[in-house]
Amino acid sequence: MKKTVVIDVVGLSSNLIGAHTPFLEKYSKEKSLHTIAPMLPAVTTAVQSTYLTGKQPSEHGIVGNGWYDHIDAEIKFWKQSNKLVLVDKIWDQAKKEDPNFTCANMFWWYNMYSNADYSVTPRPNYLADGRKMPDCYSEPAELRDVLQDKLGQFPLFSFWGPGANIKSSKWIADASIITDELYNPTLTLIYLPHLDYCLQKFGHDLSKISKELSEVDEVVRDLVAHYEKQNANVIILSEYGITPVSEPIHLNRVFRKNNLIQIRVERGLELLDAGASKAFVVADHQIAHVYINDSSVRAEVKALLEQTPGIALILDEDGKKKYGIDHPRAGDFVAVASAKSWFTYYFWLDDSVAPDYARCVDIHKKPGYDPVEMFMSSKPRAAYKLLRKKAGFRYIMDVIPLDATLVAGSHGSVDNPREFHPVVIAEKRLNDTDLVSTDVYALIWKALHS
Repeated sequence: MKKTVVIDVVGLSSNLIGAHTPFLEKYSKEKSLHTIAPMLPAVTTAVQSTYLTGKQPSEHGIVGNGWYDHIDAEIKFWKQSNKLVLVDKIWDQAKKEDPNFTCANMFWWYNMYSNADYSVTPRPNYLADGRKMPDCYSEPAELRDVLQDKLGQFPLFSFWGPGANIKSSKWIADASIITDELYNPTLTLIYLPHLDYCLQKFGHDLSKISKELSEVDEVVRDLVAHYEKQNANVIILSEYGITPVSEPIHLNRVFRKNNLIQIRVERGLELLDAGASKAFVVADHQIAHVYINDSSVRAEVKALLEQTPGIALILDEDGKKKYGIDHPRAGDFVAVASAKSWFTYYFWLDDSVAPDYARCVDIHKKPGYDPVEMFMSSKPRAAYKLLRKKAGFRYIMDVIPLDATLVAGSHGSVDNPREFHPVVIAEKRLNDTDLVSTDVYALIWKALHS
């Protein structure tokens, strides 16, 4: 099979390619740029799973970055086992055809315990005293040590949170090149998250994101230069485009005011008790999975959704089938926000009783995705917390604001202008028509067989 690399430039859309991305502008003119119609849900894990399987969420089971586990009665986000993706991946099929085929997965999601030959993914150390230490997980295990010896510790706090910056994407790119030099895999999948941060914080305001565009352009340029020297087919793509938003929707608060969700109070702070709630929402960017534990409130829940401003679509069973998200993991209803709106996970009505994790970067405890984690409430407060850390005192990095109006960009919806659609840049072998997400699998397969 032909050596191939797929570089995922998260958040890249055609309206971002221009003066601040000179390499991508030149490269897209030399090759072929197509847009990809957004799939539902247009969020990281679901889109990546569709690209790697050629199937919709109704088949592969990844209905979002998180969902409600009916058995454990818990909301679970950002799990890592590849066994959660319920159908074969492209490397499984390639290995059946060619026993010599190998694959390196560099930070695409669900990257633990798969059949990919080489993999690296974020995996912090959670220490007994509550500290979170940057680290990563690899297969083979010794690859982690090789990479961190050469590149330094994986920059976890540059990968997500208020300190997110180009360092994480640069580390991933450099690690991908080292892995390629060590193992020469047939297929390499590379994840560059850099634009995800600035676009959600500032939208498409070029006065605020031009530096980030230039930074990721340079990283992509260096990657392409390396892989072209190896005579590899190069595919550059994105999972979604990010559209401007200004109207957060607090659905769990709506449900709370209508006595649908159950709250637990611990140490004077409130927690969402999903398993005891009549109905609740798992918010994920512009998608909200609405789970109903008490079937008698189904009509009431639908009426509340219909009355809530900012919701463009309410998918029942027929609607979920239409959009390919009819899977047992999905909500009883799936709400899709309008172009300017997005869903928060907030369920408290008074910030003074918000859970302690609300003001922290805590992607696993929060019962929904929280883009406000990219902002900082007070730099002096953060500096004080870091001083406590360095001095060996216990500390909590509770420096995240509770103001959802700070968020300026989001994704997940499907009804967006074409200039905000995800893109794919590849050799001039594509049809003139634009792609749908399930086409990407065939595009990669074709590159492997060219």
